[in-house]
Amino acid sequence: MIKNLLKQTGAGLRVLLVFTVLLGVVYPLGVWAVSRIPGLHDNAEGSLVTANGQVVGSSLIGIDPAPADPAHDPYFHTRPSATGDPSVSGGSNKGGFNSDLVAAVEERKAAIAQREGVSPETVPADAVTASGAGLDPTISVAYADLQVPRVARNTGLSEDRVRRLVEANTTGHGIGVPGVNVLELNLAVQSAGAH
Repeated sequence: MIKNLLKQTGAGLRVLLVFTVLLGVVYPLGVWAVSRIPGLHDNAEGSLVTANGQVVGSSLIGIDPAPADPAHDPYFHTRPSATGDPSVSGGSNKGGFNSDLVAAVEERKAAIAQREGVSPETVPADAVTASGAGLDPTISVAYADLQVPRVARNTGLSEDRVRRLVEANTTGHGIGVPGVNVLELNLAVQSAGAH
């Protein structure tokens, strides 16, 4: 009986060792090697965006920029985060008729209408509703267009120039419709304003 127990223990330890090496060393090294294939490297590293040699964000993660002076806000803004904390991802899991969600949407709509100097009825839905993760990198063209006058006024660029930058940063993949990558658009606006 002890001989059988030792035999089974030895077999179990050998299986543990083999799977530890296979799944703990060989598999991670294989995944890393595949990530080095040209064309996959940038995606594997998080699609990092650099400016002036420094990483400024990811083209896949939308973080709402915080202006130093909210009265002179030069940035395009992303969709809101359900968590209210950009370092945490997650949805609210509240239904469309939830009174807390409806109140939050109305509050966001009023705040955005005031920031942009427009009527609350003109604020697009993606400006006031959070995504499932709360970290969408893109906004709708309608939400970007709503922000153009404020960004132009606070950067000194013409509205026409800012609209061209919005068009140049509009892609075919967004939130179900053509979307504008906020980080890349803000970098383009910043670069245009520096010249």
